[in-house]
Amino acid sequence: MSFNYILTDIHDRVGVISLNRPDKRNALNPELVGELKTAFNQFFKDDAVKVIKLRGEGDAFCAGADLAVIKKLKDATYEENLEDSRHLAGLFEIIRNGSKPVVAAVHGHAIAGGCGLASICDIVIASEPAKFGYTETRIGFVPAIVARFLIKKVGETHARHLLLRGNLISAEEAARIGLVTETTSVTNFQETVEKVLRDLVEKCSGQALQTTKALINAAGDQTFQEAVDHAVEVNAKSRGSEDCQKGISAFLNKEKIEW
Repeated sequence: MSFNYILTDIHDRVGVISLNRPDKRNALNPELVGELKTAFNQFFKDDAVKVIKLRGEGDAFCAGADLAVIKKLKDATYEENLEDSRHLAGLFEIIRNGSKPVVAAVHGHAIAGGCGLASICDIVIASEPAKFGYTETRIGFVPAIVARFLIKKVGETHARHLLLRGNLISAEEAARIGLVTETTSVTNFQETVEKVLRDLVEKCSGQALQTTKALINAAGDQTFQEAVDHAVEVNAKSRGSEDCQKGISAFLNKEKIEW
């Protein structure tokens, strides 16, 4: 795959997507969003990829919308803004609904749309100096697209505080409220990210990972009873899967499972 604004690589069953606009703090523009959609879609379909890692080049993870994009908002028509909004929402939906786990490695600030991009990932590992925040209201903008995903992730109380106030919070605070999975020192950041990726790749069934992610996503849109009924069906069906049969056999025979 060849892109202008991102880098991609596959290494040991990990598909790596790197935001590659370090001079712009990896700010989002329509072209970058489009490239991310293409890369994620291709990795989700690629049998050589089991887990996807999202990262940023340079000092920041992602600073949100590009300044040039923000300037265009003043003169854009409603239809043009609607198309652009759908474009970004489509990226978030692809990541959330994709069949494989996505791990965000956030080494630097994740702001506005960049914070939304990180928070939509399944697992977020953050370096302690990183900052997170939805700063849209401070320039008169509305963090509408990220709101739906954020409320599901951290709950209404924390979402209201972040979205309305528009302030930046530390990686430690982001982890406390559930926006971030784990924080680590700068020194241990790469090692921590790699350990998470290796656990997913080497210790977990790919089939089970895909089914579990789909189960979690579905539960958020179901009533409690619907979620329980669906879980029962998934549980019963998964017991007959090839990976489950393999795992049970290895466990009973005290053999190492090769995933």
